[in-house]
Amino acid sequence: MNFGPFDPQKFNDILLEFIVVFGPKLLGAILIFIIGSYLITVASNLIKKALNKGSFDPSLKSFLTSLTRFALFIMLFITVLNTVGVPMGSALTILGAAGLAIGLALQGSLSNFAGGVLILAFKPFRIGDVIEAQNEIGTVQKIDILHTRLFTADNREVIMPNGALANSNIINITANPTRRVALAVGISYDSDIKLARKVIVDTLSKDSRVLKEEGVQVVLTELADSSLNLSVRVWVKAEDFWDMTFEGLENIKEALDAASIEIPFPQRDMHMKQ
Repeated sequence: MNFGPFDPQKFNDILLEFIVVFGPKLLGAILIFIIGSYLITVASNLIKKALNKGSFDPSLKSFLTSLTRFALFIMLFITVLNTVGVPMGSALTILGAAGLAIGLALQGSLSNFAGGVLILAFKPFRIGDVIEAQNEIGTVQKIDILHTRLFTADNREVIMPNGALANSNIINITANPTRRVALAVGISYDSDIKLARKVIVDTLSKDSRVLKEEGVQVVLTELADSSLNLSVRVWVKAEDFWDMTFEGLENIKEALDAASIEIPFPQRDMHMKQ
């Protein structure tokens, strides 16, 4: 195809006309975007402060702030397109088509968004709760539009998609104020079960973390190969669970040693036949 010889003058005239006609609109769109972005940041901070003053759930505050910011940027995008010269109807059509394409490409993200809405609506957990999900245990730090963030006991950050989280089993460890500690203790077959029970009950009853109204329960659970297995059960406040688990077992060991009650190890008797 022959376009003819290049005419610098004609090219300059076209470029000048483009700058005169389209330049102010483009400059205005850029200014609107810059100012709009700043105002959205200010508005987001104001909304966050307003929510903090109210008695809203912390997880709902984070979600509403993120959702509001997203909606404001959509409105800013439409305004910028309209300023450039794209009619409002065409801008909405473009936005709808782009939304459809993005929705098809990001089906997983839409699933995560729906999961976030379900989590906030039904509240299986809140910010500050310790949960077990997706083979991870941690404290909920933040619930975003698409993800939930946990901090584990060793200070690792775990980011879970809301879609998978909303459709999986969740154990809310701190949902109730109290928890039951169950300790397994083995004593020898030669030991007196009643004496062992009394020693364990007396030892744990002195611990201030044990809830007195629930008491200490010691039951025989198994006649094992090398030991009589006892299950020691006490109720404590949720925040005392791990300390009681570790220190309680240590205190039981020391008390049984002092009472000369043997804690056996696996062993096998052999009988030789001539």
